[in-house]
Amino acid sequence: MSTTPTEARTGQHSLFGWSLAALLREWSARVDGAADELPQGTRGYQLLSAVVHGNLPSQAALAATLGIDRTVMTYLVDAFEECGFVERQQDPADRRARRIVATDRGRELLATVDARVAAAEDDLLAGLEPAQRTLLRELLERAATGTGPDEDPCRTVVEATGARPGRVG
Repeated sequence: MSTTPTEARTGQHSLFGWSLAALLREWSARVDGAADELPQGTRGYQLLSAVVHGNLPSQAALAATLGIDRTVMTYLVDAFEECGFVERQQDPADRRARRIVATDRGRELLATVDARVAAAEDDLLAGLEPAQRTLLRELLERAATGTGPDEDPCRTVVEATGARPGRVG
């Protein structure tokens, strides 16, 4: 992992941004290695994970949740469809819309990659005790979704996509 900045930490100076960036760079590099069977490595892993574990109503919701341009998302989903990891299915709630659904092959591959990613994350956070790792993950997820422990993280998707609350989550 990167070394800390040479600037001394004094007063209100915070290494928060630098720390997040350093962890993200290292996490991305490790996940790219763990997800080498997936199109576009880390981005592909995030896509397949969101498809399998999320309840996102459309390709547009996937794009908004993952912060990927909708045009780029189309090409990414096309690549996953060509590999047989996902398929587009008609949304029963809206015949004009297509849902992105993982295939059995996609779910099996994700289970394998998830295990590799978990090992890479444990290695990345090896300087922390197991309870600290769990707490760090929980706090980062709460901060990223803007939710407390009893709130619905699907709210983030609703706000990002402008969907009606009853359709997501």
